[in-house]
Amino acid sequence: MSDAAGTITAREAGLVACTRCTRVWPAGTARCGRCGKQLVSRDTHSLSRVWAWWVAGVLCYIPANLYPMLRTRMLFTTSDDTIVQGAIELATHGAPVVALIILVASVAIPLGKFAAIAWLAISVRRGSRATPQARHRLYEIVEYIGRWSMIDVFVVAILTALVQLNLAASIKPGPAALAFALSVIFTMLSAQAFDPRLIWDRAKDDTRARAARA
Repeated sequence: MSDAAGTITAREAGLVACTRCTRVWPAGTARCGRCGKQLVSRDTHSLSRVWAWWVAGVLCYIPANLYPMLRTRMLFTTSDDTIVQGAIELATHGAPVVALIILVASVAIPLGKFAAIAWLAISVRRGSRATPQARHRLYEIVEYIGRWSMIDVFVVAILTALVQLNLAASIKPGPAALAFALSVIFTMLSAQAFDPRLIWDRAKDDTRARAARA
């Protein structure tokens, strides 16, 4: 399986793979005998759901960065901080590592996931010069880092719990916390809706098209 032209898909071999537990079954099997998930050779509505969840994630990510993530009250002063402002505050108060982690987890990773998912969906529809192996590896990376995307919401929850009993100060999550959590959830659903088997189908179609032109 070194290149797209020399690969044999499960469909061509008369098999169908379970997308939940990866067990392979003979084509025509209705449900996975291991985990019970319904078996389909290809998810024909995959890209539609990918784009629907992707757009929802982007729409939630915008207010997540514009509205306050934290609302802090110290005696008679109140401050509202966005994600970036909160990271800057942490850096100026001697916690540059934590600030960097929040910036990476809350800004760099979400933007990277949006770009990666969109590129994968477009490459399946229009083709790409990147190898199917590289695209599949990118999909696995997006799936793996999804679990770390909630770190900013966790920080807000921890800070709120730490100062809950302090009468001189209070920290409450701002409206951006909910928007950010929804954005992360929608982005994860978008990645999960993507059927990576379409990558290999497209690679074979591109190979046949190039052979026909030659």
